[in-house]
Formats: sequence, structure tokens, C-alpha cells
Amino acid sequence: MAEFKTEYGFLMSHHLELDVFQSHFPAFEFSIEKATWGKYHWEAMYGYPLIGISVWYSPLGGFQEIGSAIAVYPFINFPLVQDQKQSFNFRLGVGLGYLTNYYRRIDNYKNFAIGSHINIAGSLYFEYRRHISDILTLSGGVGLTHFSNGSMKTPNYGLNLITATVGVSAYLSRPNPHLKQKVLPELEPYEFDGKKTLDFDIGVSTGIKDMSQEFGKSFGVVAIYSNLFKQVSFKSKFGVGFDLTYDASDKFLLNWRGDTTVNNFQVLKPGLSFAYQLVFSKISFMFNFGMYLAGKERSEGDMYQRLTLKYLFTENLFANIALNTNFGKADYVGFGIGYQLNFVYKQKIKH
Repeated sequence: MAEFKTEYGFLMSHHLELDVFQSHFPAFEFSIEKATWGKYHWEAMYGYPLIGISVWYSPLGGFQEIGSAIAVYPFINFPLVQDQKQSFNFRLGVGLGYLTNYYRRIDNYKNFAIGSHINIAGSLYFEYRRHISDILTLSGGVGLTHFSNGSMKTPNYGLNLITATVGVSAYLSRPNPHLKQKVLPELEPYEFDGKKTLDFDIGVSTGIKDMSQEFGKSFGVVAIYSNLFKQVSFKSKFGVGFDLTYDASDKFLLNWRGDTTVNNFQVLKPGLSFAYQLVFSKISFMFNFGMYLAGKERSEGDMYQRLTLKYLFTENLFANIALNTNFGKADYVGFGIGYQLNFVYKQKIKH
């Protein structure tokens, strides 16, 4: 299925320095997408969503300082409520974005939004879809498109774009009207089968925290993390997390403020968090909302949040990419590997 959308929106000014770029502007999106029929178990569990890839473009109001934006991202479009003629959906997409201009201290010092050409692009949409024929569908909705580099290059206030959309899509082949007749495929070893399990994962991640805007240098960050989850359904796990972080910029900042006696142990930051994991077979999204328990440098606050994209290579071995933030302000992006253990404490009894 091919889809074209036209959008109109504005830049949400979440920092005073971005007020100068407030304006209304158009955006355009072209997507290739397909329906899922239950080839994999997760497709049925999520109501047979649409999956696809989009190319998105906007002139962003024509300001030379921020330029234009282009994004390419895969997405999943989840039906929240649906029948044979219409549906109300939530669409989630994550990919890469390119901004034609970015912050430079000498010749583009007004752009405090972004410090790099290449960024992560995120897309969140709520939309209504109406089938007007066997092959044509109209859609309308509202959404948020976000650009950020995760503070890998500062400044990184990010761009948040709110848009209203209208679109039309055409099926390249006729949809299957008998989704409910599909047989569920067999579960993979790592998928939820109704047993009562506790999942424990442990890993290590590393990243770079850029502070070149303030101090002209970058710093390494290393974290050891673990999570204990109880899986409550095919989709959801709830649990607690513990992590221990060493951020080289913490010691630098304390020295810069005059505390020259601090050692590496004093800047270690242990943290305890509430954890939630949204599972899509091998891929899952993990959210941690936590509090630092110690650490001499906590000028950004005691609370932290982490959004993690996790991929299972085997039943136990995984890799992940995590965006670490302090109340929405990106701190650093971590790249990690880890190991997952599953403990069955009660099997589902069939009557």
C-alpha cells in the first residue's frame, strides 16, 4: 500500500531560545506500508497492525538558521479500535533525520536546537482511517515529530513539531477480509506462553557525553545495569531496575568548581528505578523511571529516565540502544550488550 500525507503545523517552543523560530509551516510524507496477517505471533497479539517505512520532509518555516528537515523511519501502525470500514490508530516510528543547518559558534550561533546534521527522528501519530473503496483509504490525524541527537553533539534542545495531517492511501493488492480465520503461529522460545516467569537481565553500556558547547570537550560514560521483570502478558513486563553509572564529566565539573580532592568512587551514581517493557517478539521497548541514590555530582537532579530499544539475538543474549535523560533533557546515548535469564516459578494450569 502506498500513502501520501500533507501536514500543517508548528514548532513547539520548549525553550526560550527557540521562540524566535515559532511559525506555521507545511510538511509532506510518503509511505510504503503493508498489512500483517499473523505470520508472527506478535502481529495477532497487536491486532494485525500496518508496518512500513516513511520519507518525511518539511521546510520548518523557512528560517535559515535551522534550515529544512528530512526523515526516513520505519513504523508500526497499531489499530486501537476498528471494524471493516474504519479504524482509530496509533502510529510509532523511529529512524534517522537530516537537518540542513545546525549550531555553529561562529556563523550560526542562534540555532540552539540542534548541534549536528544527523539526528534521531521519532514520529508519534493518532489517526482516523476510513475505507472508501476496496483499494482507497482516507486518513486524518494529529502527530508529533521529534529530532534529537541524544546530546552526542551539543546544543541539543531538540525540535518538537506538532502537525495536523490528511492523507490518502491505495492498496497495491486487495486486503484479506478474513483476518480472524488466521491460525496463530507457534511461539518462539523467548515469547510469553502463559507460564509465570521472572526475567532477570544484566548488561553493560557505554556512550559519549558531548559538552563542547560549554567546555570544548566530550566525556565517556560507562554503566552497568540490571532489571528484574515479571511478565504479566504477551505484551507487558513490569519490574525494578538497578544501575551503576560512571560519568567522567561529573569529576570534571567538580574540579572545575574547585573541588580538586574528589576521586572516581565518589562520582559513581547508583540508581534504583521502576521498569516497564513492551514486547514485540525479539524487539522490545523498555522504560526506566528512577532516582540516583548517591553520587557527589547531581546538579542535573536526582531523578532520571531511560528509554531503551532492545533486540534479542538468542533466547538469552541481547543488544540495546538507550537514551538517558533528566526530565526530558537528553544526557547521553548508550550502546550496550547483555544477558537475560528466565525463571519459571509457576506453570499455567489448563482445565
